[in-house]
Amino acid sequence: MFSALDRKLLRDLWRLKGQVLAVSLVVASGVGVLVMSLTALESLQATAAAYYERYRFAHVFAGAKRAPERLAREMAAIPGVQAVETRISRLATLDLPDFPEPVMARLISVPERGAPRLNRLAMRAGRWVAPGRPDEIVLSEPFALAHDLTLGSRFEAIINGHRRRLEVVGIALSPEFVYAIGPGSLMPDDRRFGIGWMGRRALAAAFDLDGAFNDVSLTLLRGVDPAAVLARVDAILERYGGTPAIARADQISNWFLMNELDQLRTVSTLLPAIFLAVAGFLTNMVLARIVATERAEIGLMKAFGYSNRQVAWHYVQMVIAMTAVGIVLGAIVGTWLGRINTETYSEFYRFPFLYFRPTADVYALGALISLAVALSGTAFSVRRAAMLPPAVAMQPPAPPAYRRRGLSGMRWSRHLDHPTRIILRQIERWPLRSALTSVGVGLSVGVLVMANQWIDSIDAIAEEFFFRSQHQDVMVGLVEPQSTAALYEFRRMPGVLAAEPLRIVSADFRVDNRRHRGAVEGVRADARLHRLFDAGGAIVSVPPDGLVMSTVLAKKLGVGVGDQVWLELREGRRPVRAVRVVRLFETMIGMSAYMDARALDKLLLERPSLEYVNLLVDPLHEHALFARLKASPEVSAVMKRRAAVETFHDTLGDTLLVYVAFFTGFAAALGFGVVYNSARVALSERAHELATLRVLGFSRGEIAYILLGEVALLTVLALPIGCLMGRGLAWIMTAGFETELYRVPLVVDDATYGTAAALALVAAAVSAALVGRRVAAIDLVSALKSRE
Repeated sequence: MFSALDRKLLRDLWRLKGQVLAVSLVVASGVGVLVMSLTALESLQATAAAYYERYRFAHVFAGAKRAPERLAREMAAIPGVQAVETRISRLATLDLPDFPEPVMARLISVPERGAPRLNRLAMRAGRWVAPGRPDEIVLSEPFALAHDLTLGSRFEAIINGHRRRLEVVGIALSPEFVYAIGPGSLMPDDRRFGIGWMGRRALAAAFDLDGAFNDVSLTLLRGVDPAAVLARVDAILERYGGTPAIARADQISNWFLMNELDQLRTVSTLLPAIFLAVAGFLTNMVLARIVATERAEIGLMKAFGYSNRQVAWHYVQMVIAMTAVGIVLGAIVGTWLGRINTETYSEFYRFPFLYFRPTADVYALGALISLAVALSGTAFSVRRAAMLPPAVAMQPPAPPAYRRRGLSGMRWSRHLDHPTRIILRQIERWPLRSALTSVGVGLSVGVLVMANQWIDSIDAIAEEFFFRSQHQDVMVGLVEPQSTAALYEFRRMPGVLAAEPLRIVSADFRVDNRRHRGAVEGVRADARLHRLFDAGGAIVSVPPDGLVMSTVLAKKLGVGVGDQVWLELREGRRPVRAVRVVRLFETMIGMSAYMDARALDKLLLERPSLEYVNLLVDPLHEHALFARLKASPEVSAVMKRRAAVETFHDTLGDTLLVYVAFFTGFAAALGFGVVYNSARVALSERAHELATLRVLGFSRGEIAYILLGEVALLTVLALPIGCLMGRGLAWIMTAGFETELYRVPLVVDDATYGTAAALALVAAAVSAALVGRRVAAIDLVSALKSRE
């Protein structure tokens, strides 16, 4: 059975259905962001964990020049090691008929009979390589799709200097290459780098590695610290040209994936908090005005004997009902968007399966937070409604005192028409209410600025990394470091206008118990094709001695200018030296460290050498150059700067633009909710006044102008406020997104402010149009009787 107050509540909710929907949209925005982010995060974490476990992704990875197979038994005997698998892994150049540029592939050996013990493949099509078929290959699915290669496709590959024709017999995915990045690249480029699996005997014969291996993977027992295992593996492989062993956490594909999940975790924390805080603010603003219009009803309830607690509970129920509608809408939309978001990530990372099973905890958390925020935001309004004495509540509120002051008292205001002066006086009489309305609209503008700011920041990263710092057209990677005399060979290649050497050496940085495994890049003082710039655009000079490092790396190691860092170089004779930090600089990507090229050669105890070559190329001879590079067995990678920029934008665009679209829609809902509620409540409050003006001869257009003109003026005033709020929100978000992979700079273009303002104005115009229809339909008789 429904009580009288329950029936009143239902009637009020139906009478205020437009405002209820508008408040619900605001709440739904916060709940939707929370549910979308958390369901996507949970699903991706569960999918990655299941993928890794099902296909036995290794815990430790290491490499060597050429190591005898017997070393596998020594590594298997290391305490804590569960399984060991050796293999062959080398780079090869592919000559694809549909693609003029050199395409690099990492060829990895697999057993001809049976599946690998570790890093197993998820076969998507076709079959395994057959024994006695050395020209069969299984390709990674992203690479095959990028070049439209199917089962039975044939292409030529240059393997260890010999041209061979390979046949595609299978297409697969691997947990080891969720994020497949070529040598020297920043982002995956499936058209220029791919993964291929061939029989162990075929690759052993091609690279003269019979009875030997150059790559090894290990799994560990549960709970084993990989640090001790890494040290033992390095010691075993050191005599055989071993490269530093790394744990799964530092494996490049997993490292990128975990960074992405960390950023998604930041999104699921910060953004819902922002949206739900805005929802609480708006709910309080709307309910306060609804209570103000229901003074007479409150007085009647008190007069009929309802207690303060019953009146308070009545309005608490109204808040709960409004919030509940938003929670349901937000849960539905958030689940749908979470599914889309998860599928987007899954397609980008090429998971062979997807777990999307939202838990009840996510929805319970969203509902509890929304209710808590809404009730805490409206506590003051509910208390004020409950404490109104019946005699006071039955009377209309005292009209505000009229004085000639402010804008309406200025001389120039006399030249304004009557409706405009009414608008200005209304704003002056209710300054707090007007300010709250502007702040509410400003918050929606701020969220729009925050969402679209990401595009500006990504453009700034690309400008700093690809255009300001890099001036080469092509960067060529070599299989092995070579003497700088090889530079003359590159300068004689077709179309090469300039060539500069580059050396990057793997190294461990150590300060007390802090360690970082990275690389040191040798910089030449006369370099013109690749120069160092900090995040502010200033040139970073590298002194003849000492180490120049990014502030992020310095923070991780806990060092500053003048401190010493132990540098353990992982190439050549593997020297260990103490090097002084001579300069720090801000960078947006990675954790970089640089030395003068001559000083680096001196540390390595080697003659000047190079590992990469930057080329400035005449576009007219580009095809001839690529043909020459395809035929060179010494080349391990060919990277076009223009292609790298396109890949950078495409890679980030797959996920970034999805988020921008989501948040733009949510922010538009915020703007609509604020403006619609403000105008709708203002219509309820001023219906008697507007009807009186209508009787006095004001036209319908003038009446609509008085009501909606106030909203329009407050919306316009909210735009600069919203832009400032947007910059503040963008600062909070960029500060929360700092990772080892990249730092997002705080960059907001003028066009972003303009776009946010335009979208907010459109949302305001739509809500104003809906309220304008109600203004035109005012019942003059009923409105004029409302104060009798």
